[in-house]
Amino acid sequence: MRQSNKKTTGSVTGIQFHKLNVNRREWRDAYHWLLTLSWPQFSMFVFGVYLGINLLFALCYYLRPNCIAGMEPLSWANCFFFSVETLATVGYGHMYPRTLFGHLVATVEIIVGMFGMAVITGLIFIRFSRPIARIVFSKSLVLAPFDGQPALMFRIANLRDQAMAEAEFRMMLLRDEPTREGEVFRRFYPLTLQFDRLILFPAVITIRHIIDEQSPLHGLTLADMKRDDSRFISSVVCIDTVIPAPVQSHCGYTWKDIRLNHKFVEVYNEIDDGVFAVDYSRIDLTEEVSADPPRNSRESP
Repeated sequence: MRQSNKKTTGSVTGIQFHKLNVNRREWRDAYHWLLTLSWPQFSMFVFGVYLGINLLFALCYYLRPNCIAGMEPLSWANCFFFSVETLATVGYGHMYPRTLFGHLVATVEIIVGMFGMAVITGLIFIRFSRPIARIVFSKSLVLAPFDGQPALMFRIANLRDQAMAEAEFRMMLLRDEPTREGEVFRRFYPLTLQFDRLILFPAVITIRHIIDEQSPLHGLTLADMKRDDSRFISSVVCIDTVIPAPVQSHCGYTWKDIRLNHKFVEVYNEIDDGVFAVDYSRIDLTEEVSADPPRNSRESP
């Protein structure tokens, strides 16, 4: 019986999946894995591989003491640093291969060094050049009246100095529903947004889903959402105008993240004619809905 491979993946909705009986990894999966590492992890990986290769070749030189001219016999330090110089194709000239064995090992190490340098250079370039969306979602959803109708809202902010172009926003509801056969089935509902596109996305915007008769949330309470294990996924796809290249970001919420009868506080402050200050520290702040008429907001059309 073939042994099952197991892999754990995360989810923006807080659910983790243990994938069983998946196909074995291909060698090219290493490229994707290296790109998903953080910079400290990537640096440690490169350093570990570099150190391991030099130790391996240093061991070869150490086992054949007379293969390198000018090297002190059984000197591990000399073997290691000669490997470092050979791998980098520096060649200071004081030590050099003397025997056929030394020439063969040095030749293989030079080839490994050339290929390794090309691979590492390519990986570093890709990691630096790939576009990354500096987009932040609010930590919670708010559910409050808007223009006389209940609305589910989240806030999204662009942290770049330049505006993103052709921004497209989406929101989806995931919840458990019983079927006629008595089973529980996970259903997915796209939520219609008050607006789902912006030509330019400069700073902070509040995205709203109006809960009307056509909404899958119509008539539901937080208790109903808890019973159905309701979860939400929000996403934005836009174009970075500097590179230019498309970027994407997403965020997951659960029914626990909904703040009932709250609204997001104002983040804009007009400091001059047509000039606004945006306080990004207030992105997640909310306040209870009052009976006073709402102030004019600059963050939505």
